Amino acid sequence: MLKKKLVYSAAALLTLSMIGVAPDTLAASSSSQQSPLIMVPGQGGQFQENFSPFSSSALQGTLGLIYQPLFYFNPSGQAVPLLGQSFVWSDHAKVLTVNLKHNVKWSNGSVMTSQDVVFSFDLLKKFPQLDGSQIWKVISGVKANGPYQVQFTFQSPNSAYEYYILGTTYIVPQRVWKNVSDPTKSLNLHPMGTGPYILVSFTPEMYQFMANPVYWNGEPKVKRVDFPAYSGNESTTLSLIQGKIDWTGLFIPHIAQVYSNRSPYNQYWFSDFGGANMIYTNLQDPLLKQLPVREAISLAINRQKVSQLGEYGYEPPATPTGYALPPAAKAWTDPKLPTQFQYNPTQAVKILEHAGFKKNAQGIFESKSGQPLSFTLDVVSGWTDWDADCSIVASELSSIGIKVQVQQLAFGAYYQNLSTGHFQLGMSWSGSGPTPFYMYQSLYQPNGINNWDHWNNPLTTKALYNYEHTSNVKKQQQDVYVLENAMVKSLPYIPLVYGVGWNEYSTKNFVGWPSASNPYAQGSPWVSPSNGIILSQLRPR
Repeated sequence: MLKKKLVYSAAALLTLSMIGVAPDTLAASSSSQQSPLIMVPGQGGQFQENFSPFSSSALQGTLGLIYQPLFYFNPSGQAVPLLGQSFVWSDHAKVLTVNLKHNVKWSNGSVMTSQDVVFSFDLLKKFPQLDGSQIWKVISGVKANGPYQVQFTFQSPNSAYEYYILGTTYIVPQRVWKNVSDPTKSLNLHPMGTGPYILVSFTPEMYQFMANPVYWNGEPKVKRVDFPAYSGNESTTLSLIQGKIDWTGLFIPHIAQVYSNRSPYNQYWFSDFGGANMIYTNLQDPLLKQLPVREAISLAINRQKVSQLGEYGYEPPATPTGYALPPAAKAWTDPKLPTQFQYNPTQAVKILEHAGFKKNAQGIFESKSGQPLSFTLDVVSGWTDWDADCSIVASELSSIGIKVQVQQLAFGAYYQNLSTGHFQLGMSWSGSGPTPFYMYQSLYQPNGINNWDHWNNPLTTKALYNYEHTSNVKKQQQDVYVLENAMVKSLPYIPLVYGVGWNEYSTKNFVGWPSASNPYAQGSPWVSPSNGIILSQLRPR
């Protein structure tokens, strides 16, 4: 392990020498003069080496610290230039032209050009498994207009894909990846990117980055970032309290007592994530596909109780639309819709009885054909807040005659169940984006990335299509109203509480963190590309 670590450090030094940075310069900016920033985005035991920007199991920091998209869509939905400088739509939202920055270099010192951008998108076409956003189902081509301009041509108008093309597709160097025979299998052990940091060492217990001296926005003031391995929340929380961690993202009960009150340096900011944590209902189940059953489930859940007891008040009860919005974006919410869920167990019972359900000798409702309202509720084992939420939901539903068995699973098994439709009820997250459209698209699109409920409705499919095929904001708002109404009235998903981005940090060694008063980026350490943006904005105290 030590040998591999030294080899990586030598490789990093070689890269620096190639771009004219002497070893003594590196030494001057090393940890001998500045403590490394210790970052723990997640807990999962020892690391498996993988720095491929195309892999869902890539290690944290691959995206954001090493690789970057063209733009970053900040919490206000604004497109902040990264590798791109500006963009413009033309030909009735069928052509998207992006102007690139002229000063972007790869970490080996070579210039990034439009050819790298075109190559990155062509790679998604050549290997469709990499095209998670299905970009090549909506664009017909991408070409370079000179070294610093790229033009995307769409099969039909689709302004919604601006976000996926500009904000979620990470650009790779053509000179490296053209030699990779199968990028779907590559672990990319020696990554070269445009981001603010360079990988310098790896062991299963720790991997390290150092500041990129040729970063287009200037060499970061935080010179080294270490990612140590932790096995779980308890050990991570203990190290955080002891001052051994600068930045992490944990659910910590009683966080003021446990963490922030212990030192003025101990800070946290749980920013809004945009979407809600929801109960997914498998609509292929003969009972759950019946609206009265879903209505009864929703009415029987005390969301305030879930928020206060399961989430310690950190995550507020969701609203019926399932989407949380900053005040400036209220125009996206249909004013005719209710703004709060009802908690009415008595009404839940009446709805089931009116639909023909009757209680059996055990007090469980049964259908006319004798099918009991008895379901499993899948959740990730060890996600303590979600586990508590699901226990509360099961208890609430049991009190009205719906039996729920909480099934705590390892994440892999949980994700496999939900993503393949082998579940009845499941607690999960929802996506987000610059507008509510992106959450609904992932949940409603017949082939949407989170449409695990198997929702398929011509009205919502048409609204998604209409939104994509216009750039008129007022028309898009009306389309979103249709999507919101489906969530509120049909309950394909049952929102519980709004997800927040867990984010604890220390100002003892570094300052400049985003906060409620300065929300320049989403604060959770696992979110990219904001993780790299934050690190490049920090400075030593």
